[in-house]
Amino acid sequence: MSTRSQLRFVQRVEQPSETDGGDERIAQVYRHSDGYPASVLRDLAQLKELLDAIRAERGPAYTAATVVFLDKLSTVGFYPDGDPERTIDAAQPADLLEPSNIEHLDQPLFLLGHGVENPADGIHGDEEYLYVVELPTTNAFDEPAEWTVKVSGHSAFPRWDGPTDEAFEQATWQFEGALSVALDDLLAEPV
Repeated sequence: MSTRSQLRFVQRVEQPSETDGGDERIAQVYRHSDGYPASVLRDLAQLKELLDAIRAERGPAYTAATVVFLDKLSTVGFYPDGDPERTIDAAQPADLLEPSNIEHLDQPLFLLGHGVENPADGIHGDEEYLYVVELPTTNAFDEPAEWTVKVSGHSAFPRWDGPTDEAFEQATWQFEGALSVALDDLLAEPV
């Protein structure tokens, strides 16, 4: 079963200028599966740890692209039925680009399940969660800074195919704060 979601990455602006259009610092990703908070927050924490370790945080567009890449990479060998006929013949990563190596697969998960969204075009309307990940304004020489996140309640926003901003503006947020706190608050095991 799919849990669809939208992840919006925004750049934290310390001092906005009159020439800032704003939209160039927003990147949005549609995630078809595993969009529930436990999965998304763990993935974001893992990504943040990786980007901090290699000092590769470069803003919303790069972060969104990395989210898609890592999600796709994690599903390259994932076929839950265990059918040996559904394996991938790939001795080298470039082998995945050869259609004859994957044409026997019904729907290769690593080629599906994500979309780069234009925030002005609207959401699909069947998402169950919305996320806003606020990235700090940094440069490569700064110490890594905390990401803040907003996590909507389950389907706690208008569901229509209209302007995305309206869904994000009207959403009811179950959490707003630091990513590290979200992990503790939303993923804590019930006692």
